[in-house]
Amino acid sequence: MLGLRIIAVGGQKEKDYSAACDEYVKRLGAFCRPEIIELKESRLPDSPSDSETAAALADEARRILEKIPDRAFVVAAAVEGKILSSPELAGRLEAAMQTHPNVCFVIGSSFGLDDAVKARADLLLSFSRMTFPHRLFRVMLLEQVYRSFSIIKGTGYHK
Repeated sequence: MLGLRIIAVGGQKEKDYSAACDEYVKRLGAFCRPEIIELKESRLPDSPSDSETAAALADEARRILEKIPDRAFVVAAAVEGKILSSPELAGRLEAAMQTHPNVCFVIGSSFGLDDAVKARADLLLSFSRMTFPHRLFRVMLLEQVYRSFSIIKGTGYHK
């Protein structure tokens, strides 16, 4: 069964968002082995300099890259990424599942992702040109991954 890993920088504090994430993780269990790994966001002052931000992103990148499984298809959430429809994302995941034992999604901190993580990604994905809170984005990502599997398996969830 496919391994699915979500690596997220930052925690999920609000119980409503956590409950929604838990529900989608439970549903995904019918299609794959889902796992969420939370990494602590690097500490920065209130108004960090460019060099402080770069150092924090580099530290987060090192920790993110350590958690990516071997031979994983990596999808990184990035504002400059490709915007896909739900069926297009399902198609990308279905193709990846043919050659990769694991799919890994990466959600960076509020400052984004270091270029090293983007370079490792097989797909840079953007959900919108709008900005979303990280807590909500994780729910949205899990729902879209569940929707993708539902499309692939033809369950009727996606209409």
